Amino acid sequence: MILEPLVLTPDHDLPGPLLTELTALYASNHAFYALSGDFPDPHDIRPEQVAKALADELADPDVEVLQARSAGVLVAVVITLAHHPDPADPDPWIGLLLVDAAQQGKGYGRTLAAHVEDRFRVAGRDAVRLAALDDNPGAFAFWTTLGYEVIGHREDRRLGRPCTVLRKVLR
Repeated sequence: MILEPLVLTPDHDLPGPLLTELTALYASNHAFYALSGDFPDPHDIRPEQVAKALADELADPDVEVLQARSAGVLVAVVITLAHHPDPADPDPWIGLLLVDAAQQGKGYGRTLAAHVEDRFRVAGRDAVRLAALDDNPGAFAFWTTLGYEVIGHREDRRLGRPCTVLRKVLR
């Protein structure tokens, strides 16, 4: 699997073919988006909605969007945050790890999480955090299987959804 940053055009747009791939990946996860409420109709996710969501993320200079490819095919995307807006929080965050629904169960999520952890470890970070939606037990099971531990519960900053905050020490 190849992991690389999302590269925008000189006009700060997503290249058309990449936007098409990203839209298909997001749309394949309609069950997650039905839980999250991030898109008005999780069964009809459109390119302009994906472009706006990613532009909103990339407006923060601490955010990095990485694409994961296997045999040239986009299989996943991960959004990381180098510094949380809360100055009392010293850890970087995984904001989203999304594997194409047709590719789930093949180890891409585990591999991608390990790559992200390694990147933070190499950068000298001690731990990484994330928030799993409380109504998404599959995500909670995935992350705890990878060694993430519950450190709290709170609403997410953007939509006020109840979440479980997890943390993993990077040894």
